[in-house]
Amino acid sequence: MVSIKSFAALALFSYLAVAAPVRREVPQEHSHEPILTAVRATLNLNNPDKIVDPVFALLGDAAAAQGAGDITDLACLQQAVADQAFTNGKAAGDVDAMVNALLFRAIERNTGKVGLASALCTQTAKNPEIAAITQHQDPASPNAAATNKAIVLELAKQIAAVGGNPQDALKSGTFAPGNLNDNTGKGNSCDDANDPNGCIFTQNLLVEDATADEINAAVAGVSSGNNAAASAR
Repeated sequence: MVSIKSFAALALFSYLAVAAPVRREVPQEHSHEPILTAVRATLNLNNPDKIVDPVFALLGDAAAAQGAGDITDLACLQQAVADQAFTNGKAAGDVDAMVNALLFRAIERNTGKVGLASALCTQTAKNPEIAAITQHQDPASPNAAATNKAIVLELAKQIAAVGGNPQDALKSGTFAPGNLNDNTGKGNSCDDANDPNGCIFTQNLLVEDATADEINAAVAGVSSGNNAAASAR
């Protein structure tokens, strides 16, 4: 059996091999490193699509293709990773694993430049909790504030439904909007694979999409508890 460390090493090698020639926004795929790390461990419990590593799901298509395994619709790679990780967490009755899978589904995916929104997946996830969520969009893209707020509020509902803390939905947030004329593509992002706590958190770069009160109001009618885990028993 290939170990989790081996998967991670292979992913890093593959990423370094393909990242240089690919035109894309300055890397930010390691900004939410704790979520990425947790999802990697859960995905590797059962990975039927042979996805090399979850990090590829946060890259643009050209780079993502190098680690997509059997997934051919690259706009759906992020959903596929989250969906399988959620399935694995559900089978294990692991609330934290399910919450991290939900958070991963909502993280912004790299695009070609500041202000460019990423393509949405048009396939339906196996788990309705995952199907209810899409990824954050570049904060400088059209209507991003409203779009990302709606994503976080829906994410909070799904987290509450599986027995997690709905306020954790805020952890999926992205950066402050960058300058559309910034040809470097950097915006206000960060990327540090060596920061286990996530550079978006340690550098205080996260912009929360909603208030705590708004999240509380959104989940007020949600039946909280470990519903997904219970249904797996």
